[in-house]
Amino acid sequence: MAFKKVGSRDLTWKRQQVNPRFDRISLARQCQLLDLPRSSLYYASQEDSAEAAYSNHLMRLLDKLYMNYPFYGVVHMTVALRQAGELVNEKRVRRLLRLMGLEAIYPKPRTSVPDGSSVYPYLLRDLEITVPNQVWCTDITYIPLHSGWAYLVAVMDWHSRYVLAWELSATLDVEFCLEALRRALDVGVPGIFNSDQGSQFTSSAFTGALKGVGVRISMDGRGRAFDNIFIERLWRSVKYEEVYLRDYQTPVEAREYLARYLAFYNHARPHQSLDWRTPASVYGASAQAAERRWLGEYVH
Repeated sequence: MAFKKVGSRDLTWKRQQVNPRFDRISLARQCQLLDLPRSSLYYASQEDSAEAAYSNHLMRLLDKLYMNYPFYGVVHMTVALRQAGELVNEKRVRRLLRLMGLEAIYPKPRTSVPDGSSVYPYLLRDLEITVPNQVWCTDITYIPLHSGWAYLVAVMDWHSRYVLAWELSATLDVEFCLEALRRALDVGVPGIFNSDQGSQFTSSAFTGALKGVGVRISMDGRGRAFDNIFIERLWRSVKYEEVYLRDYQTPVEAREYLARYLAFYNHARPHQSLDWRTPASVYGASAQAAERRWLGEYVH
């Protein structure tokens, strides 16, 4: 019996099996088990370019829905898209949300601990945060591109809302999160570092880097993004004041404009919650020299 050569349909099926939020197996290992080149996750072939363009369109809509209704699950997202005139089913919406790294915000029981990873208690409840470097936080968000997408991670000082470091990546692996953390630690060292329970932040590499400099680790409850509310507000500002106003053609263009916006956010955008001061002025001058070093890599 002759076997057909693996074609675009097989490749599409393999891409659909990858779950970026699956804690037990890394993204790289999932691709390896499926015999799937990681680059094929993010770039569609010419044969299915129309399908890829429509998926990209749906992902942009889902991103905006998630910004406004982060508690929507797959069913509500599907209904909202249909009401907007899109012909989609729950299976497709679920796959795209997984690809974007999004899940609805609601408390979920935690029934297992990811292999090789550690989950830490939430340390910020009832904690009065009054000074810079008392608490830092981090998160990842989806960034739409003209053809494809990327992921943005940021490390932010909780008290001042100052963005200490950020990175852009085509994949949801731990390396770009580690690079952002290293850049942030060039600026200072926090007392507590808070994140969600994503596999990037529970990995031994990430938690080890924090413990190596004596930082206490705090993690949100599963599915409780509002435990990390200030970085959620950052994402809303980034999306509505920058990302949704543009159509980034390439990752290079996205990186350039995001660098300019985040510099504006830190140094020129006053915050009502900070008595109309900027994050940089509240955080203090000590950060600005370090920021200029790495910002120069993005904007010339």
